Amino acid sequence: MKYLISIILALFLSNSFAQIVGKTKDGYVVEMTLYNGDTIPRIVLQPVLIMPKKVYKNKHDKIKFLRLVRKVKKVLPYAQLANKKLREVEANLGKYEAKKDQRKYIKSVDRALKAEYGDELKKLTISEGRILIKLIDRETGDTSYELIDELRGSFSAFMWQSLARLFGDNLKTAYDADGEDKLIEEIILRIEAGQY
Repeated sequence: MKYLISIILALFLSNSFAQIVGKTKDGYVVEMTLYNGDTIPRIVLQPVLIMPKKVYKNKHDKIKFLRLVRKVKKVLPYAQLANKKLREVEANLGKYEAKKDQRKYIKSVDRALKAEYGDELKKLTISEGRILIKLIDRETGDTSYELIDELRGSFSAFMWQSLARLFGDNLKTAYDADGEDKLIEEIILRIEAGQY
């Protein structure tokens, strides 16, 4: 019983935080709330993801799933970075009134990103690239084709789409969390919950 109570207490303390007001030599001073005439600490619990344990049909399925986990963990930071950079670019584009200045700015950002991440992205496998295309749509809300079209123009988007089609890919592929990409969504939720 003591073991169970200590686990619950540990989970409670690790997944919660109080609105800390100050610190003393003996502990922390937190916000308080009056409840039925009693003063109690106000604690906000973090959401906890509860998912069933993953069950595999056979060893091959387990290996396949673990490969997918590894690939998603590898490309998810790039998709999140793409979303962050896109928001920065959109915020900064408002500073430039002329289309010419906007294009210059986008090209300078493009060169900087290629210099910083180009070599890493070139090392991605084809399947990791396919996952990245889907995750970019998940993070930004726009497909890769739409982003290229918006930032680089229709001709550039057409050329990249043609190149992707040569390799059996499609930049217009949308992320489907409830359908085709349900397993990827589950992996991402588990990553965000700290389970992977």
